[in-house]
Amino acid sequence: MKTILYATDYSQNSVTALHYAEALAKKSNAQMVMLHVFDMPLTLASTVSISYITKEKRLYTEHKNKLMDFCLAQMKSETNREQLLWEVHEESSVVDGIREKAVELGADLIVVGTKGERILKEMLFGTTAEGLIKKTPCPVLAVPENSSLESLKTMVYATDFEEADIYAIRKFVQIAGLFDAQLNVVHITSQKEKNGQDQMDWFKEILQQKVVYSKLEFHLLYSENILEALIRYLIDSDAGLLAMLERKDSGFFQRYFQSDLVKKMERNTPVPLLSYNVSGL
Repeated sequence: MKTILYATDYSQNSVTALHYAEALAKKSNAQMVMLHVFDMPLTLASTVSISYITKEKRLYTEHKNKLMDFCLAQMKSETNREQLLWEVHEESSVVDGIREKAVELGADLIVVGTKGERILKEMLFGTTAEGLIKKTPCPVLAVPENSSLESLKTMVYATDFEEADIYAIRKFVQIAGLFDAQLNVVHITSQKEKNGQDQMDWFKEILQQKVVYSKLEFHLLYSENILEALIRYLIDSDAGLLAMLERKDSGFFQRYFQSDLVKKMERNTPVPLLSYNVSGL
């Protein structure tokens, strides 16, 4: 990775995401772009004049100073400040603003925070993270506020045995390698699907031809409740990061994480989610 884009709204739940972006940038020697997207007040945007231009410049300066103060106050002292780039962007849509900057800067990864522990539910019911996953070609890492960098010793990729999964895992291996992490490829299927093991064996054989990583394991789980089984697996394996492939019209979320399943879940796990968009592979 050469460029990591971290977007913040100055909230407390974006602080942990900052630490993840910082750790990734340090280990990969990537440039770290700090971004805040703001919306111009209607009172300023209503009239184009010298006064408006002056106020606009002042607003940009204020936001940039606030961004720098917020990030520098939260970052680790050993961070190389020369690798930091500060960006503020005016856009009524936060998702569009982040996406535009990601494309403009050629970002390899976007890192954002999510609220609390209900990350999987947020991904379904509409958040900045969900919008980015659907609209941005580069991977998006959504980090719950109480995630721990110490748990990155084990990472999980949830596969549906798609060809695009192979390309996503090839990229995911690069991140796992930065932390020397165990990478578990897991597929969850129902007992009714009798060829689950055959599919796993085929996928494993193909993947091992294209991906070289010494700490790679494959796990096939059977359950009628896909979401519940996945969360239980993340807890049991002490996973620190979950990765998935997001497709345009279908995918793991759309096929298995229907709203009725999510509503039945009484608890969730604060595991960061790394989503790969099929259009960016």
